[in-house]
Amino acid sequence: MHDIRALRADPAAFDADLARRGLEAVAYYILGLDEQRRQCQTELQNKQARRKALARDIGQRRRTGEETESLEAEGMALRVEMEALEEEVNNLEGQKRACLEQLPNRLDPKVPDGSDESANVVQHVWGTPRIFSFAPRQHFELGEALGMMDFATASRLSGARFVVLRGALARLERALGQLMLDIHVHEHAYEETQVPVLVQDEAMYGTDKLPKFADQSFRTEDGRWLIPTAEVPLTASVSGLILDGARLPLRMTALSQCFRSEAGAAGRDVRGMLRQHQFEKVEMVSITTPEKSDEEHERMTRCAETILEHLGLPYRRVLLCAGDTGFGAAITYDLEVWLPGQQAWREISSCSNTRDFQARRMNARFRAQSGAAPQFVHTLNGSGLAVGRTLIAVMENYQEEDGSITLPEVLQPYMGGITRIEKP
Repeated sequence: MHDIRALRADPAAFDADLARRGLEAVAYYILGLDEQRRQCQTELQNKQARRKALARDIGQRRRTGEETESLEAEGMALRVEMEALEEEVNNLEGQKRACLEQLPNRLDPKVPDGSDESANVVQHVWGTPRIFSFAPRQHFELGEALGMMDFATASRLSGARFVVLRGALARLERALGQLMLDIHVHEHAYEETQVPVLVQDEAMYGTDKLPKFADQSFRTEDGRWLIPTAEVPLTASVSGLILDGARLPLRMTALSQCFRSEAGAAGRDVRGMLRQHQFEKVEMVSITTPEKSDEEHERMTRCAETILEHLGLPYRRVLLCAGDTGFGAAITYDLEVWLPGQQAWREISSCSNTRDFQARRMNARFRAQSGAAPQFVHTLNGSGLAVGRTLIAVMENYQEEDGSITLPEVLQPYMGGITRIEKP
């Protein structure tokens, strides 16, 4: 959400940012609605003042026995006009708010121009992709051959884009989530948090998932939403609060189930676990001050990178271009892991600084010191990491010619000491 005062101050800059995202200019249209609303509001206030004056005059005339019918008639006419103006003010305010809700965040000047992922900029690469002496297989080929990845049963149970994991692969997914939590809590000082996977409209709206992305989430019959990521409850936990600036930054992490309808993803990543309706993810959220948010963004991204380094998985950091940056983000770094089965880099983490965009929607603020005026916090979120995609990366990067999977040393204590996953 944007401050209308900032829009008034520089509408051309807003439209320039929208153009960078490939969107049409709307700033002057919104300002036109706002000007109409202000004019109606002024007219309403004038009529309210006139009606109060009439009430005083009518009272005085009644005390002196003078005629009041003409004044009462004027008062009744004013009441009708005021009701119409109030309706118009509310209508214009609703139109303005609906437009503002659809405006994406302002882009950081560092975000490169470009319409799609082809214009993203690789910042750095870590690790060297393994050279195989055989043709590496994709994760679903490995998992099905091991008898531990069952898409057919999942489809009978739930339809497309679900999976049943069994045996060592089920344990490996659990192990990865526990490893990520342990590193983020003990090495990166995030607070481990358990969150609900069902939230109300306010939490989804405050984290910019509503109204724009309603079709990408699942809603229950009682009107609650299955979370698309733990970012929603973690970030919304400070909604409506005024925080003590001395306590910032707040850093929280959670391992949760996530649910996405994958609207618009028909035909993409149909095979395997890359794009599921239900998946696990470790999320990181930071609540901080405006002065520290850029520094916190770098720190968060490094926290995600260290998980990949612990696992020995080659990755690269990518700065997303304007057309590929998400609706609520001012700037985003994606981490892409190398998948030898696909011979491709695939996203495994996305770390975004939303600045005060979400905070304005949530009315989440802080006081720099006692007695100071409240300011909006800055909120940041990042995957640390997507657990299912990390499972895929481990399987594909550590596969052997016989179809077994060697386990990275860091995972072995979480796997009961076994060093390899083999077909039973």
